[in-house]
Amino acid sequence: MFGSEESSLKSIAEHFEELADPRSEVNREHLLVDVIVISICAILAGADGPTAIAVWAKSPSVAAWLKQHLALPNGIPSKDTYRRVLQRLQPEAFQRCFESWLQSLVGTHDVRFLAIDGKTLRRSHDRKHDLGALHLVSVWATEQKLTLAQVATSEKSNEITAIPQVLDLVDVKNAIVTIDAMGTQTAIAAKIVDGGGDYVLPVKGNQGGLEQAVTEFFADHLEDNFARVKVSRFETTETHHGRVEKRSYFQVNVPDDLPGRQRWKGLRTLGLVIRTREVNGLETDEIQCSISSLKRNVKLFAKAARGHWGIENTCHWTLDMTFREDESRTRDRHVCENLAWLRRFALGLLKQHPNTKTSLAMKRRQAGWCVSFLSEVLFKSTT
Repeated sequence: MFGSEESSLKSIAEHFEELADPRSEVNREHLLVDVIVISICAILAGADGPTAIAVWAKSPSVAAWLKQHLALPNGIPSKDTYRRVLQRLQPEAFQRCFESWLQSLVGTHDVRFLAIDGKTLRRSHDRKHDLGALHLVSVWATEQKLTLAQVATSEKSNEITAIPQVLDLVDVKNAIVTIDAMGTQTAIAAKIVDGGGDYVLPVKGNQGGLEQAVTEFFADHLEDNFARVKVSRFETTETHHGRVEKRSYFQVNVPDDLPGRQRWKGLRTLGLVIRTREVNGLETDEIQCSISSLKRNVKLFAKAARGHWGIENTCHWTLDMTFREDESRTRDRHVCENLAWLRRFALGLLKQHPNTKTSLAMKRRQAGWCVSFLSEVLFKSTT
């Protein structure tokens, strides 16, 4: 075992020791760090809210395990304690406490790939208070499979203002940042470059003139197979359950006469991805054009473009299928946002577990059934 379970639990608590307790000092019976550590463990073990956290923590074997390693001066907290803490904790402050823990998981890499995308918690709307469903914009480290930051907005249309905010929460130096078409904005591109990073941004209808220019450029050069311009090419073919998916990547230096070129800080290359899928003999094509601050390196471009889908397929889809996030009816905004962050952190921890043959859903069940497996996930050790 790497270290001891007790020291590992204490190390988790240390990340939250400087977090200001938002509760009144009157009748305060439970330590804030105990409440938070229990919440982290419970979400990993299958809990979905304050009531489930309390039920899990009070089960005899779990309660005995927690009492061995946490202070718990007045025993296991009730569901109302978890709810009060999650209601009153400022999500921004809560998130900052995870940063050093996340850094220890991410490690150091020469190049990092950061994908930014939004997700709506569909059943979090509150008609009584005229509130729409909560929308979260997140930063996903595609190689490490960890959520590094998130910002909440009330509407999907507010993503453009949320993206600069979430970029402020992460270090983009030496990173390649990918965003969907809504984030293809000159100010966002400049912010990434000013932070020492690179961007790969798709061009679609929200950048009408740019989309037309880039699309026409590639259409013209595809006709003669890029005979008049230097191009880097790369192809991949994947087969899954009878489905064949081929991707052709093309990358060229940005032409000097591209309309609006000077508006995009650091713009160096244009990229094209042609995705061909064959399912049951039926073939479909999808084409995506991108602008990028990367130098011409088609394999790096391909990795960034392909990796962006990880936030949708690996993160958002799993949150809905394994954590049932879209089914959550939590209405309180702070509770909803703090639980969303706990789910994303729990997902990251489960992704770090070395057993790749067991599904995430099964790993989560195992964490609920057996504290020794929960210890493996939390501390990369066994009891």
